[in-house]
Amino acid sequence: MTREVQSIEARFMTVNEVAALLRVSAMTVYRRINAGELPAVRIGRSFRVRAQDLDHYLDERVTRAG
Repeated sequence: MTREVQSIEARFMTVNEVAALLRVSAMTVYRRINAGELPAVRIGRSFRVRAQDLDHYLDERVTRAG
């Protein structure tokens, strides 16, 4: 039986990478994850955030100047 595997182009970031990118503390990122506002995958004892989920999170929170 032959199985085709599609390549996954997802880029996963650590909580510290997300925090550095947003210039906030890692605890702030953990709070957003635990509140369900920022989707994350738990791998062992750590979380990983997909880059596209972070982009979507930021897009939802853009404020436009009047």
